[in-house]
Amino acid sequence: MEDKKQKGIAILGSTGSIGTQALEVIAEQSEHFRVEVLTAFHNADLLIRQAIRHRPDVVVIGNESKYRQVTDALWDHGIKTYAGAAALEQVVAMENVDMVLTALVGYAGLKPTLAAIRAKKPIALANKETLVVAGELITREAGHYGVNIYPVDSEHSAIFQCLAGEFHNPVEKIYLTASGGPFRGMNADELAQVTRQQALQHPNWDMGAKITIDSATMMNKGLEVIEARWLFGLKPDQIDVVVHPQSIVHSLVQFKDGSIKAQMGLPDMKLPIQHALSYPYRLPNDFPRFNFTDYPQLTFEAPDCDTFRNLALAFEALQQEGNAACVVNAANEVAVQAFLDDAIPFAAIAGINEQTLQKAQFVAQPTLDDYMASDAEARAIATELTRLTGQL
Repeated sequence: MEDKKQKGIAILGSTGSIGTQALEVIAEQSEHFRVEVLTAFHNADLLIRQAIRHRPDVVVIGNESKYRQVTDALWDHGIKTYAGAAALEQVVAMENVDMVLTALVGYAGLKPTLAAIRAKKPIALANKETLVVAGELITREAGHYGVNIYPVDSEHSAIFQCLAGEFHNPVEKIYLTASGGPFRGMNADELAQVTRQQALQHPNWDMGAKITIDSATMMNKGLEVIEARWLFGLKPDQIDVVVHPQSIVHSLVQFKDGSIKAQMGLPDMKLPIQHALSYPYRLPNDFPRFNFTDYPQLTFEAPDCDTFRNLALAFEALQQEGNAACVVNAANEVAVQAFLDDAIPFAAIAGINEQTLQKAQFVAQPTLDDYMASDAEARAIATELTRLTGQL
């Protein structure tokens, strides 16, 4: 990086999969980055260890009942400690924060990301639900405040990298690649027998529990489709999904002349994390390198949207616009947690999401308050549906 000034990073969700890997990247590139803020919701023990190791100015523990534990542990280290959701929105505006990495899981990432945008902080976005829930609002606010959003998801990072130097060339279509998850090729009867343990075994990526389940149902790819619409200003018919089991081609862009650019590499989230933090520079690193001879065949196939209904449902929500994606996301968070709690079978997740979208009130032009109300309504509907499903 030509600018030798260290970039101060706030990591929202530092104890999750993306957060922990981001800390590894920052430690490896300490000449360029420093940690200013770390936050977690429940995992106070890991947050404390991270804070002692990386010496941020501030930590925030979302679960206020754990505030005393964190404060007592960090008092002698001179690290300021805060608690609660409101604190998340306040710390992103700190003067010594140059970039905010939003690595929270789910709807919880929306309000702090919005607060960071309004504080004119560049965003490294790993929380796809922020744009899924309120993409129109987020992109409008980012434009108003002149804030850049750099994608961290490997697929969106790939699209972003393929578009570099091509901003004057119209995009015909983008292709988001999907591994297909652990159940690629299964039929509906086989999916009905899937266990929690099986669903948590992703073939290529090391991710948190919620995202791993979303990958298994293909909802993760559906959320990425919605996110891509807002990140890159595309229409629904300009976005397609292709199953690529090896996860080497991370996504592709097709231009108006028919040419296609692809971004490739080993499935390692540290690379897109580093790219988002360091853009427009590419920093040297010791990450493992891709070797073509290790992958003599790269294969591609169409997704099975009939069996994996969540992907089709995401496209339907994208077509509906308004609050539809917000409703689907909220229902999915409830349904996935119910599955992880062994309250519903794996195959019921998509049905609960679809029924919730049908039952929830549609709002064509939602405000932030509408998004919050829609999220609450959808969670209530989905919770009742999971209860009824669990009784069957």
